[in-house]
Amino acid sequence: MTRHRTIVAAALLLAALGVSAWTPAGAQDAQALRARHDVMAAELANSPFGRPLLLQSNASTSDPQGEVYAIVDHPFRTVQAALQRATDWCDVLMLQFNVKRCVPSDDTLQVAAGRKADHPVEQAYQLDFRYAVRATQADYLSVRMEAEAGPLGTRDYRLALEAVPIDARRSFVHLSYAYAAGFAARLATEAYLATSGRDKVGFTVVGRDAAGVARYVGGIRGVAERNTMRYFLAIEAFLDGLAVPAEQRLEARLRDWFAATERYPRQLREMELDQYLAMKRREVQASRAAARG
Repeated sequence: MTRHRTIVAAALLLAALGVSAWTPAGAQDAQALRARHDVMAAELANSPFGRPLLLQSNASTSDPQGEVYAIVDHPFRTVQAALQRATDWCDVLMLQFNVKRCVPSDDTLQVAAGRKADHPVEQAYQLDFRYAVRATQADYLSVRMEAEAGPLGTRDYRLALEAVPIDARRSFVHLSYAYAAGFAARLATEAYLATSGRDKVGFTVVGRDAAGVARYVGGIRGVAERNTMRYFLAIEAFLDGLAVPAEQRLEARLRDWFAATERYPRQLREMELDQYLAMKRREVQASRAAARG
């Protein structure tokens, strides 16, 4: 493989990983997160997504970050009970097309991340996430996963979730991710965005053409927005799957996650449903076998 192809392949992996170096934006406890909900109430009610969901990102090439604030149609007790264990988070992460394996323990998630269907787990990049429930209270949940190192000089990967109840049947969640990128990682991302990723876009509208058609943000900010949305949709599909019998949950979650991404084909389409299902059924089975030892 030439040096250029190596850089582009690495960039594809970096673009797919999408987990983060995150500092909570003023939402350290239940009171602060509820205050954030109150401040965002009007924006949530008028979200461009047609649902109470706001997507935020930055354009930093050294510290890309993405955040979702959203109201989900699940009671807080359900959210809290479902998203406390490392095993549950492996089930969430495995819905992603690029997560090839996730083996949980009490305080660690061993994750293998690759490039879609053509990247076997043996060649995937291994990330060891430290897992911690930072707070679990009657009205607040905070969970964080952190990995010190990633591919091509990336570091400080973090994925974090916090949630509070809104009423008896809904919860307000804040999902955040980011990572720190060194020089080699920035070069790889630039190569990806100049070649196979040049037509990829995010969700923020940055203008309109003469016909009034929206122009969406691209570049590293587009990468951050796509990854943010994918992870949020995975959490939602995981929660929705609780409504079906246990033996049917994997299939339901896979189909729900794929269907959710298909609502945004311009941003999130990567493969056809049959290819995705065959790939994930195989990978989840292998991941569960590895977890059993």
